[in-house]
Amino acid sequence: PPPLQYSVLLEHLVGDKRRPRVWDPAALGGIPCPPKSEEQKMVERVMESCPFKAALACVGGFVLGGAFGIFTAGIDTNVGFDPKDPYRTPTAKEVLKDMGQRGISYAKNFAIVGAMFSCTECVVESYRGKSDWKNSVISGCITGGAIGFRAGLKAGVIGCGGFAAFSAAVDYYLR
Repeated sequence: PPPLQYSVLLEHLVGDKRRPRVWDPAALGGIPCPPKSEEQKMVERVMESCPFKAALACVGGFVLGGAFGIFTAGIDTNVGFDPKDPYRTPTAKEVLKDMGQRGISYAKNFAIVGAMFSCTECVVESYRGKSDWKNSVISGCITGGAIGFRAGLKAGVIGCGGFAAFSAAVDYYLR
């Protein structure tokens, strides 16, 4: 056989004639994985169900909203002040009471919004039969519109657009 030239070898290894290889673990024997038990399958079904996702979003929203409410109350200079007597310094008990009330208020609002968004996203995903960015945009529009319509049609349209844009941005950065 004729001797192999270095340039011909390079063309096959890194040049135009190189064939890209597809990474397929199954071709190499795959990663051994035991079959799932019925309990594992049941837990997966529960964790992928709409009620579980809604409950998780509700609890997560409650915790996040509570933390956000306490934080905003902590940096607000008017917490605990009495408008009737602006020169009186509030006690620590009054400040903590106001911080707790604001934390609970934010927690409830965030929990409701989280549950609404999660439920609508799950329903939209079930209806469309796809899991992509359009589900979060559609459910963001529905959630924002529902929240905004309490203040009127214009606020509902703005809420729909704003929440849909925010959902699209979050989905873009998380995927």
